[in-house]
Amino acid sequence: MEKINRAPFQGIGNIIRFNWHFYVMFLLLLAVGLLFTQYTLTRLMLCGAAIATLLSLLVSWYIYDHSDLYTLRWLDKMGLRPQRIVNIHAGFDETSHLLAHKYPEARLQVFDFYNRERHTEVSVERARKRYAPYAGTEVISTAAVPLEPASVDLVFLLLAAHEIRDPVERTAFFKELHRCLAADGKIVVLEHLRDVPNFIAYTIGSLHFFSGATWKRTFSSARLQLENEKKITPFLTAYILRKNGTAS
Repeated sequence: MEKINRAPFQGIGNIIRFNWHFYVMFLLLLAVGLLFTQYTLTRLMLCGAAIATLLSLLVSWYIYDHSDLYTLRWLDKMGLRPQRIVNIHAGFDETSHLLAHKYPEARLQVFDFYNRERHTEVSVERARKRYAPYAGTEVISTAAVPLEPASVDLVFLLLAAHEIRDPVERTAFFKELHRCLAADGKIVVLEHLRDVPNFIAYTIGSLHFFSGATWKRTFSSARLQLENEKKITPFLTAYILRKNGTAS
């Protein structure tokens, strides 16, 4: 089977392209700060801001261009044998073609829950304009997933579910996934966490992520059981979920 390759620096390039306003603001602040470099505090602040920005870019390059994130090799030891897969994203889809390649015998269905009135990330809007959706992608509501009960073997939510900022909406969405999941089905949720490694890497940007405790409350409220928790990198955590009371 032909290997799917990503372009060099594709991940970090997308981050800069879709979040360019942050880097413009940084350059403007840097330009203003250079006018006051005679002050020690200003020099320290400029150095701190430069280090934080460069560190976030370096970590992002490691995650999105150098790690196994997009090779999907981290799925190999999870014992997944799906016949029907659903991949759900929040408006920007870099994984459906990879999943189709990894599980060629499975039926893949792709859903996009992005709603610009509720999910207000400007970076997602820019990504949607640049990249066409995966063929057959269906736009859905988080309140009503268009699947029959107990009909899906494997659901993927890869770096997407955190865009559902409202906890009530997020829990209702996972309850919908519980309804659609087969008795022995699994849900794979991949996320950055609001934790020490991500704070070191992204400083206040890590506040956009949720803590591990928040995710586990959401899963529990939706009657989903955490079967496995796996670190893909120090900055990414995968949760493998199943229905409460089903055998592993």
